[in-house]
Amino acid sequence: MKQTKNIIDQAKQEGRKALLETEAKIICSEYGIPVTRFNLAKSETEAAEQAEKIGYPIVLKIVSPDIIHKTDAGGVLVNLKNATEVANGYKKIIENIKKHKADAKIVGILVQEMAPQGTEVIVGAIKDPQFGQTIMFGLGGIFVEMLKDVNFRVAPLTPDDAKEMITKLKAFPLLNGYRNTPPSDIDALINIICSTSRLVMDVPEIKELDLNPIMAYNKGAKTVDARIILE
Repeated sequence: MKQTKNIIDQAKQEGRKALLETEAKIICSEYGIPVTRFNLAKSETEAAEQAEKIGYPIVLKIVSPDIIHKTDAGGVLVNLKNATEVANGYKKIIENIKKHKADAKIVGILVQEMAPQGTEVIVGAIKDPQFGQTIMFGLGGIFVEMLKDVNFRVAPLTPDDAKEMITKLKAFPLLNGYRNTPPSDIDALINIICSTSRLVMDVPEIKELDLNPIMAYNKGAKTVDARIILE
C-alpha cells in the first residue's frame, strides 16, 4: 500500500508518533475502511470551495501535530450550513488555536462531511507486549466509557472472528434492530474489523488505532474520527 508506506515513512522522518487525522483517514481509505468525505484546506476560500464540493452540513477540524485534543482547544466546529459559515468557521478555529497554543504548527483545516446519525460503534487496535496486535470492537461514542461493552481478539482475524466479536456484545440487540432503532449493516462492520486487522498486521509500527465513532447504518457505515499512534 503505497500511500500508507509514504505516510508512515514521513512521520518517522519528522519524529512524529501521532499521525494527523488526514493521514489516518487516507490510510483507512487505502485499506477499504469507509470514512467521511474530507479535504484539507489552507485558507478560508479553499475551505468554502471544498465544502461546496463535499456538500452540507460540514464539520471543520484543526489539523496540527501540536493539538491532540481538538475540541478542548476550540478546534472543532460542526453543522456548518453554507459557505459563509465555513469561511467564518475557518477563521474562528485559527484564532482559537493561536490563543490556546501560540506556537502550534497549523497544517490546515479538515473540511469534512457531517455524517448522519447512526448507531455509534468503535473499532480499535493496540499492540500488546505479549500478544501483539489486538483488535477491539464495541459500542462507540460515550457508550464505550459508560458501558465498557467491548470485545477483544488477537489479530489476524477472519470474518467469523469479527462476526463473533459483534454478536457476543451485550448490546448486540441494539445493533440487530431494537424498538425504533433500525438494524445495523453487520457485514459492513465485519469488513471494517477485518480491514483494521489487515492494516495493523501489515504495519507493525502501529501502536494504537482508534476509529471512534463509526456510524453504523442500515446499509453501510462511515468512520467519523480516526486516530493512529506509532511506536
